[in-house]
Amino acid sequence: MGTIQINTLTNKIFIGAFALLILFSFDVSAKKVKFLTSTLVPAARGYVKINRDKNLNYNLSIKISNLAEAFRLEPSKLNYIVWMVTDDETTMNMGKIKSTVGFLSKDLKAKFETVTSLKPVKIFITAEDDPSRQYPGKEIALTTNRF
Repeated sequence: MGTIQINTLTNKIFIGAFALLILFSFDVSAKKVKFLTSTLVPAARGYVKINRDKNLNYNLSIKISNLAEAFRLEPSKLNYIVWMVTDDETTMNMGKIKSTVGFLSKDLKAKFETVTSLKPVKIFITAEDDPSRQYPGKEIALTTNRF
């Protein structure tokens, strides 16, 4: 009877250690938020990944596929601009995102990365002619829900 209890205890310890290893191997601080389907660019799909670094900044990483070039929209635009809504309801221009064609496919892809000290609660992308504008236009290409 003594060996059965030891084997059971050993198995429980092993399973617990394995579960902890799996749990800590994932980035538990990362949040991945998908963009909603768009009427302006309905084929576009993507997400925003938000991480906090050791300095308590927010690292935003955006990946999008099938994002049509801005000049192909109706009305035609020159750029896609990433906007962030902060927890105090401020809307900020985070920069210009660029579409590129994939290496082995014709899929249009877009990537964007930035760091901010302000807490994001929503990310959206608009089609604009002026990349330095301070307020978003009405042509919203992609948006997330509040997170």
